[in-house]
Amino acid sequence: MSFFIGIDIGGTNLRAAVISKEGGIVQIFKVENEVQKGAAYNLNKLVNQIKGQWSSYEIEKVGVGAPGPLDLKVGKLLNPVNLKGWENFNIKEYLSEKLGLPVQVNNDANVAGLAESLVGSAKECESVFYITVSTGVGGALIIDKKIINGAHSQTAEIYNMIINEDKYSHAGTNKGGLEGQCSGVNIARIASEAYGKTLSTKEVFDLYKSNDEKAVQVIEKWIKNISIGIANVIAVVDPETVVIGGAVLIYNTYLLPKIIECTKTKVSDPSIVDIRIAQIGDNAGLIGAAML
Repeated sequence: MSFFIGIDIGGTNLRAAVISKEGGIVQIFKVENEVQKGAAYNLNKLVNQIKGQWSSYEIEKVGVGAPGPLDLKVGKLLNPVNLKGWENFNIKEYLSEKLGLPVQVNNDANVAGLAESLVGSAKECESVFYITVSTGVGGALIIDKKIINGAHSQTAEIYNMIINEDKYSHAGTNKGGLEGQCSGVNIARIASEAYGKTLSTKEVFDLYKSNDEKAVQVIEKWIKNISIGIANVIAVVDPETVVIGGAVLIYNTYLLPKIIECTKTKVSDPSIVDIRIAQIGDNAGLIGAAML
């Protein structure tokens, strides 16, 4: 019986898992990502663990989910924000040589979206748009259970979608862009400006749940902004469903009905609005990567 390996490259940890062909996790481990020591050093730690622990498994292929931007044609990191010093490192070439296995690489949002379409909340759907709202905002378009990358590997890069003329931006993105308005980091930043003191994202949502006036204003505007982004996706892509993952929604699922209702007011046909919360959680990246 053969298996796949899924690898998730994060700024804090590198994780790997043996995955069955049905998408089930058989074994999983992680190693610390000592980013400053470079890509080869950290990936070699991962390779040594894989060879040491999983030599008894018949492994068919390896898939990697990594932060963008990526050159997907060759499997190379370009200039990932949270992986300084890893620029232009060819993950696919390195891991294929070290492990002696075929390797595929895609961005972390894409592989999470693929997992949700295969074994998660959208497994019965043929067309899925996945949105992750966490530290940043990302997206993935899955058609017929395959990731659509686009001519320049830019499909579903909704973080820079302009949704209003507000001043907020994030890490060089457009002012009024979706990430600058809706990421967890920027929810905290916008609220901190309103309160005149530093607040965490969790504190903002706690204040919202206690019906604090300023927090209500911040989160209601956030609901409007994320709904505009979803409505734009529906207008352009017309997916069967939109799946939302990432920490912001996973820990605040009670907001989903409001997002659905707000989105319905912004599309031409409210009956086509289908928005769901992601089911798989932290391991979506591992499962989706393995299934590349």
